[in-house]
Amino acid sequence: MNPATQQDPADSVDGRRQRGQDNRARIVAAMMDIVREGQIAPSAEQVAARADVGLRTVFRHFQDMDSLYREMSLVIQTQVSAISERPLPETGWPERLLELVRRRAMAFETIGPFRRAADAFRHRSRFLGADADRLATELRAKLEQVLPQEVAADPLKVETLDLLMSFEAWSRLRREQGLSVEQAQRVVETLVRRVIGDAGV
Repeated sequence: MNPATQQDPADSVDGRRQRGQDNRARIVAAMMDIVREGQIAPSAEQVAARADVGLRTVFRHFQDMDSLYREMSLVIQTQVSAISERPLPETGWPERLLELVRRRAMAFETIGPFRRAADAFRHRSRFLGADADRLATELRAKLEQVLPQEVAADPLKVETLDLLMSFEAWSRLRREQGLSVEQAQRVVETLVRRVIGDAGV
């Protein structure tokens, strides 16, 4: 055999690894596309068909659909963090609080289809319940960071703000009540202003 045509074994391994990474990314992207289109619980067969890979390839990368949901959740978490973790403006706390409302509106619109799919599946998942709890804890902590001591010391105001600015409240406004993004955001902002009273802007 001509040495010039021999394939380096390391190149072969690297090629297989790259193909595996590409297939994994295609599977996750396919899952997210299907969920984004409104299919709450896509099957492994649907994901494989959309990703243009074999069913065995799906389960080679993901032990079960639960682990695929987990991977999707991590991607969404990264997207949401890019929105929510940007530094808030150096203004008074009421303006910062209302900016937090606006950012959550953007984040909740991003995660909406995926969160609803996760909620439908979480009773069978060892990952998704913990993910939902972690999100609620992180949102609560971010809210408490913005509030001044006199508001943070009022449990009724804190709990009311936590509810008004939650994903659950946003989802109800958007889906059950059929409001547009702008209308839903206006409702939340109006109620938040009423809770913080004279301090509101």
